[in-house]
Parts: sequence; C-alpha cells; structure tokens
Amino acid sequence: MNEKLYAGLDAAYPEMVEIRRHLHMNPEPSFHETKTAQYIRQYYEKLGVEVEHGVGGNGVVARIQGAKPGKTVALRADFDALPIQDQKENVPYKSTVEGVMHACGHDGHTATLLVLGKTLHNMRNELEGTYVLIHQHAEELVPGGAKSMIEAGVLEGVDVIFGTHLWSTTPFGRIDLRVGPIMAAADSFELKVQGRGGHGASPHETIDAVVIGSQIVSNLQPLVSRRVDPLESAVLSVGSFVAQNPFNIIADQAVLSGTVRSFKEDVRSLMETEMERVIEGTSMANNSHYEFNFKRGYPPVVNHEKETHYVKGVAETVPGVSEVYDCPPQMGGEDFAYYLEEIPGTFFFTGAMPDGDVYPHHHPKFDFKEEAMLLAAKTLGAAALNFHK
Repeated sequence: MNEKLYAGLDAAYPEMVEIRRHLHMNPEPSFHETKTAQYIRQYYEKLGVEVEHGVGGNGVVARIQGAKPGKTVALRADFDALPIQDQKENVPYKSTVEGVMHACGHDGHTATLLVLGKTLHNMRNELEGTYVLIHQHAEELVPGGAKSMIEAGVLEGVDVIFGTHLWSTTPFGRIDLRVGPIMAAADSFELKVQGRGGHGASPHETIDAVVIGSQIVSNLQPLVSRRVDPLESAVLSVGSFVAQNPFNIIADQAVLSGTVRSFKEDVRSLMETEMERVIEGTSMANNSHYEFNFKRGYPPVVNHEKETHYVKGVAETVPGVSEVYDCPPQMGGEDFAYYLEEIPGTFFFTGAMPDGDVYPHHHPKFDFKEEAMLLAAKTLGAAALNFHK
C-alpha cells in the first residue's frame, strides 16, 4: 500500500509544485483567505471529494471514505500568509500582492495536503477508515483558526491527528520530532508608560516616558535568568518601543510591546505576574503611571508519546528520509497545539533547507526546497495509512 502511495505522489509532484507556486504568487493574510479557501474547495469538488467550506471561518475540510472499516485519521495544513513584502529575486513565483507573502511555508503545506488528498482519493477502494483533511485558515494571527474549527466540530469522531511544518533551516531529508513540548506557548504584551512631557531643555519639569520605558526594558531582562528555574525555558523579548516626538520634546507617553515564550503553565503564569511587579515598581519609583496588557496566545504544542513514537517509526521507512532526529523544542508558537489538547497526535518538522541562500521563517526572502513537500506528503500519508494496522 505504501508503495502505491509513494508512486502516486511521485507522479503528482509537478502538480504539487504548480499549486505551491500559484498560492505563493497569490497570498492572502490571516482571516482574509477567501480566494485561497475557494481554490482549495474547488480542487476537491473537481475530484468528487466530499468537502465542507466556511468551517470556523475560512476553514475547509475534505473527507475521504475508504472502502473498508477503520479508524478516522485527521491531517492538517494551514494556508494563510503574512503581512511581509516579498523580496526574493530571480524566482518566477514571487508574490504578486503588495505587502503580503507566504514567508512561512503555508503554501507548501497546502499543496502537500491537496495532492496527498488526491492520491488517497484515487486509492479509496483499497483504503481502511476515514481521512479528514483539515485546511486551516489564520494560523499566524491570534486567536488563530484551529480553535474555531475545533468548535465547529472538525475533530468529532477523529481518533488521531498528524501535522507537519516545512522547516527552511533544517537539512533536506531530515524529519525532526520529539515527545512532549515541541513548540512554545506564544504570549504577547503591550505596555503604555504615562509620564509628563515637556521641553527637552527642561527635563527636571517632566516625567520622561522614554527614560522610564528604558528602565523597564532593562529591569525585565533578569526575570528569565533570576526568576525562572534554570532547568526550564522562557523568552522575554521587547520588540517595539515607540515614543513619537520631535527631537526637542520629552515624551509624555511611550508604548512598548513584545512576546513571552514558555513551555509550562507555571512558568507562563510566573512571567505574567513578575513582569507586572517589575513594571509597577519601576513606575512607582519614577512617579509615573502605566497600562499593562498581557495577552495569552497559543498554548505549547505538546506531542503525545505513543503517536510520536509511531510516526518516528513510519518516517524511518519513507524513501528519501535520510535521518529522523529527536529535536530540541522550538520557541516558536503554533495553534496546532489546540488539536493536541483535544485528541492524540503529533506534530513534526520536515527539513526543507534550500540549496542556495537560507533565510529563516518570516524573512522577506524566505523560501524552501520544494522537494521537501514530497517527503512531507509521503510521511503524512504513510502515517495515515498504517495507523489502521
């Protein structure tokens, strides 16, 4: 059965590339992926596959019923793009949409699952069980699309779920996975520092929001090194500091924002509590006021042990996979976490490092080795097929 799957995917690989490049040229940002969702729906409709659209928003779900009884396996791919200007050079598939691009591989995820779905559909008379193909919108932007699709019932009756992420900084041919946390909880925060503005020549008459904000940034840094257990992991990054004033005016207000990453709920809560304590103390010391908003994003992606060991064994047999690596956790976030909170499953990385220059995810020149889509499809497909045995 695996050999037939692999042969079908090999034959359809040019179509996979064609789909990926079409999507790459026509990206849509999170919660605005209407044309992409329509493209996915029409692809399945032309095949005669049962498909539902508008699931939890712009989500699309296809179902393939095997001829024999068996379990229900879900496979998931996301399809939203990012608000980034595509700066790639000398490629025929550069984004045609100003200020929007697929800078994280979601176009590849979608192409992978579409062609895998087609291949499974062509094999349906030999298949066992049911295959639920989840095409999810809005992974990049909290609250994400996974939660609303789950609330719409996409996991009802599903026994297990598998997903993968093409990873541009991992060597091609390698599958990375691990039991337990593999991606972090991704929280965000915004802080408004309210001082008292004035003339740059008379700082003694002001309460300088820039100085106070700078102190807060510095005072927050020891939280990870001095408040979090050194055997645990956490990240606190201030990504934006805005006080828009002419050069000779002391700022009345400064706005800071950033992200916090962690793997455990107690560390997550500790960071939120300790951040406000530091902010409150610094503000009191400077006779200023503040507004602090800590927004909880996606929970950590926590892989289930049995299913992860299962996929590892499957991946080791997939043609073209040169290594299956027990990887360290990534501090990036993913709303695949919500699926794994509901049912067993696992999430893994498919190495997609390009042959030329390598750029990280969310970079304006991001790209990946397209052959990695074929390995992702074979690994996901084999995991789905063999789960019935």
